[in-house]
Amino acid sequence: MASVAYTLENVFSLVPKVDREIPGSNRSGYIDLREQHEAPRRNGKTPNEFEGIVGSSQALRAVLDQVRTVAPTGSTVLIEGETGTGKELIARSIHMQSERRSRPFVKLNCAAIPLDLLESELFGHERGAFTGAVTQRIGRFEAANGGTLFLDEIGDIPLALQAKLLRVLQEQEFERLGSTHTHHVDVRVVAATNQDLAGMVAEKQFRVDLYYRLNVFPIAVPPLRQRFDDVPMLVAHFVQKFSERMSKQISKISQDAMDTLMRYPWPGNIRELQNIIERAVIQTKGDVLQIPVLPTRVMNGVKPLTLRDAERDHILKALEESNWVVGGKSGAAARLGVARTTLIDKIRKRGLTRDMLTGAA
Repeated sequence: MASVAYTLENVFSLVPKVDREIPGSNRSGYIDLREQHEAPRRNGKTPNEFEGIVGSSQALRAVLDQVRTVAPTGSTVLIEGETGTGKELIARSIHMQSERRSRPFVKLNCAAIPLDLLESELFGHERGAFTGAVTQRIGRFEAANGGTLFLDEIGDIPLALQAKLLRVLQEQEFERLGSTHTHHVDVRVVAATNQDLAGMVAEKQFRVDLYYRLNVFPIAVPPLRQRFDDVPMLVAHFVQKFSERMSKQISKISQDAMDTLMRYPWPGNIRELQNIIERAVIQTKGDVLQIPVLPTRVMNGVKPLTLRDAERDHILKALEESNWVVGGKSGAAARLGVARTTLIDKIRKRGLTRDMLTGAA
């Protein structure tokens, strides 16, 4: 009996098509981006009180419910999530939903400040406190008095400084560098991290008492791969934003291109999506958004969160290396050490397609 080479084109016929109810889609194969941008607000799916936050997925709504719960309390909040998930927007929403909304919202990226200057950034310094301190300067805590201080990348604060931060959180008082005068403040702290602080505590890289003082009300912001339903809305939002900036009239995107964007795992989350859409708007010459080829490999350092994710990536890699041939001696099934029928079943159940790696639309 002659052997049959099972390619992805054969397998696609076994994969059920997924019907997505995307506002603005039509039989021509294109999605009206303006309709997609406006439909959620007309349908009451987008919370109006959360300015700048785009999406209506169940995962995002759960986070916003937590924001509504904790915002009026004045309690310390720890926002956890991967890079690019929008933690600063969540922090700002907490401030804007609180009684401190008319007072300052001050932010500090702890990872962006040299360690020898971080203490001065937080607490300020007096003239002559160190070389280069030619004038007195207030720190972020004083600047945020009466309002909210957002400490991003809190896991990058060195151990020596963590004790002083803990004191401010507990006592609401501190001294500037080079001074013995105690300053009292009324500041709500919202911290954020993309690191595993509990693991850092176990490895003695983060103070346990500071961790528990920060972790009064934790909020976990989901990665974009856990809220794929928000991708069309985010695409429409960014297309409008960049089209206006570049004076372009981009009004639609093909259904295939949108499907590609919804299947991509987005290791860089919303920030990566924003950059891709900006690049797409730059390259687009007509009114149909042209999506650039997406990366064929997940970014270094980003690992699948589940065994299912790991298996999916392993299958995709084998399919790519076999030129998308499933059966035969050099096929993906042989490379993976599984039966051809088993691999076809896994491909069908996961809806795997070639453009999940190539980004072809």
